[in-house]
This record gives sequence, C-alpha cells and structure tokens, in this order.
Amino acid sequence: MPLALWALTLSAFAIGTTEFVIVGLIPTIAVSLGVSVPSAGLLVSLYALGVAVGAPVLTALTGRIPRKQLLIGLMVLFTAGNLVAWMAPNYASLMAARVLTGLAHGVFFSIGSTIATGLVARDKAASAIALMFSGLTVALVTGVPLGTFIGQAFGWQSTFLAVSLLGLIAVAGSWLLVPSDIPNGKPSGIMAQLAVLKKPRLLLVYAITALGYGGSFIAFTYLAPILQEVAGFAPSSVGLVMLVYGVSVAVGNIWGGKLADRHGPVRALQVVFALLALVLLVLAFTAASPWLVVATVLAWGAVAFGNVPGLQVYVVQRAERDAPHAVDVASGLNIAAFNVGIAIGAWGGGLVVTHLGLMATPWIGALIVAGALGLTTLAGLLDRRDGIAPVSAGARTVAAH
Repeated sequence: MPLALWALTLSAFAIGTTEFVIVGLIPTIAVSLGVSVPSAGLLVSLYALGVAVGAPVLTALTGRIPRKQLLIGLMVLFTAGNLVAWMAPNYASLMAARVLTGLAHGVFFSIGSTIATGLVARDKAASAIALMFSGLTVALVTGVPLGTFIGQAFGWQSTFLAVSLLGLIAVAGSWLLVPSDIPNGKPSGIMAQLAVLKKPRLLLVYAITALGYGGSFIAFTYLAPILQEVAGFAPSSVGLVMLVYGVSVAVGNIWGGKLADRHGPVRALQVVFALLALVLLVLAFTAASPWLVVATVLAWGAVAFGNVPGLQVYVVQRAERDAPHAVDVASGLNIAAFNVGIAIGAWGGGLVVTHLGLMATPWIGALIVAGALGLTTLAGLLDRRDGIAPVSAGARTVAAH
C-alpha cells in the first residue's frame, strides 16, 4: 500500500478521536464551563449535525475542487476547529468549534474512499478503503481512551491541543505524500441527492440507520456521568473503561461484517439490534456495580457498532434496485443518517437526563433500538413480498463515518 494511504489513515484516526473523545470528557467540560451535563452532551449532537450537513451538501459544492487541494483544506479546517476548541473561553465558542470540525469530518469521509481507490490498482481498492477506515477503529481503541486520560489529567483543553497536533501531522503527510493527479469523481449535485430521498424503501433504510445507531447514543453520550455518579468510578478511571469499550468495538465491527456476509444484512441487523437492545436494558440494572458495569460495557461495545456493515451493505443493495444511477449518493446519505441518529440520540438523551434522570437513558435507548428492530423486520417482509431473497454482498468491516 502506498505511503499516501497512511496519511489518509492518520487523518481518519485524528477525526475519529476528536469525534468520540468528547464522551469521556462531558462531566469535566460541564464543571469547567459551568453548564449542565445535558448541555455538555449537546456538543456531541452539534458535531454530528456538522457531519450530517457536511457529508452531502459540502461534498456536492466542492465536487470540482482537485482532490489533493480539498483534502489538505479539510485537514487545515479540522486542525483550526480543534485549535479553537483548545482556546475556547466559553461554551458558545466550544459549540462553534465542534460544528466546524464536524463539517470537515463529513466531507473528508465522503471523498476519502475516492482518494484511497485512486491510489491503488483496481483489485486492491477494497483493501485501500479498509485501511483508511481502520483509522477510526484505532481511534476508538487508543485515541479516545488516551485523549480522555489527557483531558482528565491536564484539562479537557489539552485533549483538543493534542488532536490539533495530529491534524498538523496529517496536513504535512497529505501535502508530501498524496499525489496531485488523483482524478475527481463525478460530482453529485444536490438535486441528485434529493432524487434519492424520494425513494420510500431507501428512506426506510435511513430510518433504520438513524434509530438503530442513534438509540445507542442516548446512553453512550452519558456513559462517563453514569460511570462516575452511579458506578462510583474516579474520573481518572473513565479512560480505562473507554479502552475496554474501544477494543470490544473493534471485535464487534468484524463480527457484524461476517454475520452480514453469512446471513445477509437484514437477518444480521435483526440479531445485532436485538442484542443491542438487550444490553442497554441490562445496563439499567448493572450500572451501580463497578464490575458488572464494565462487563456490560464490554458486551455493549461488541454490538454497538456491529450494525454498521449490515446497514451499509443493505443501503447499497436497495440503491442498486431503487436508484441504480446514484448508488454512491445513496451510500453517502446513509453516512448522514448515522450522524443524524447520533445528533438526535445525544440531544434526546439530554432531555431524558433533565426530566427522568441519568439512569433512564439505557432503557429508553433500548426502546429506540427495538424500534429499529421492528423497522428492519418490516423491511425484510417487504423484500420477501417483492420476491427478493436475503443475500450477502460482501459486507465490509469498516466504520460508518
């Protein structure tokens, strides 16, 4: 694999770290800025909204910019956003910084696959994409727990400074290693994306994605407060629990892909959603025990991201039938649906914490995921009604963002 791919992987690592590290720092940020825990949780929602807007809209608007120039510009924007977060004197400026970095994130992963496949021979395209997206998985395993530890030990601002340094390295790597002659893909205009949104069966998949992925974030956004206030963990221990979660996610992502390969995406999603709803329900009863909550978090990680391969494969399968000339657009809109789910889940979790208390988030999250299970079952029934047998399409074990 060419060295330029490693520059993309480092960029993905930095982006994945800054997206999820906020979860482990919510109590610290709330105390530092004098805001409530639900208000701090909105920082997760605003970032995800930035991704959801950036992925389809800004990708369409920047379709004619040379890929290397756009890549470098995005990582400069990402680094600037984290520097603003590092220097943020108040809650409003930190909110603005999160939106800014989210916009860069959305476009980066929209163009990243095109750049990665342009760097290698056609028969290595899938491996190139998998390598780039592995940066997200590594971020969950190492970057997020390390960033949480830095934030707990030296102040949450230090975490964003550290990510800014990663961003600068990624800018330098892209400048030096990524070739200038990467061909632009065919730009996908706003109208093409709106046309995809007129397809009812694709809208059903997007609803499954938003509910199934977002339901978990009702509780995940407030995992650190649960660990500290309910389980009794010291703030310095939260990073270790996040490490356990990250390792489990890496395993679960691979397992989810193999399950979709073997049984088809609909059946795989039914299994994953059922297990995820069960684990969230169990969390409501195990959170008060340090040992049991760690075991539950371990199980949670194994299924929380296991739905990603199945969801991505299913949207491509449906797009090939319902919008064959806009498969890439349909897939990109599913990325937006993931982040709409995160945004609504984190926001809804804040409302739950405010009105029902912290420990209502797991069981309400379980109900939302159960809704995704119901919609998945409906999609399977509609497929069978149309004479479509469950098939596998080589689910890729890559992250969704």
